[in-house]
Amino acid sequence: MQVALDMAKRSVFLLPIAILFGALAAGTEGVLSVGYAIAIVVVNFVLAAVLIGKAAQINFALVFGAALGGFALRLGLIFLAVIAVADQEWVRIVPMGITLIVTHLGLLVWELRYVSASMAYPGLKPKEHRQGVRESVRS
Repeated sequence: MQVALDMAKRSVFLLPIAILFGALAAGTEGVLSVGYAIAIVVVNFVLAAVLIGKAAQINFALVFGAALGGFALRLGLIFLAVIAVADQEWVRIVPMGITLIVTHLGLLVWELRYVSASMAYPGLKPKEHRQGVRESVRS
């Protein structure tokens, strides 16, 4: 859950860029479509965290089932969220689709820098460790 909430916070920084993209691509409808797409992405990541977090409290093997089944479920929910508004006059499919893909992949790649893969620090790396990694990369 910590990772998903961190990704949601980081998406706030992308919002002005995405909104500008939507405005340039399709005006007001583009802005609304891009905003809707970003909301889908954030809800998707939070839902993934909730599913896996609840599964981890029950059984470790259930985590794998929740990850795989949850992925299929969340893809279906994204599909339904897009189909539900596809015929609305405020929706522009191309900016929304580009935003969905770029935001999903961009946030995942960006978050890789902050996620800890150790059992000592499950979730996010401690801040002091992240700063040490940045300093060692610079030198």
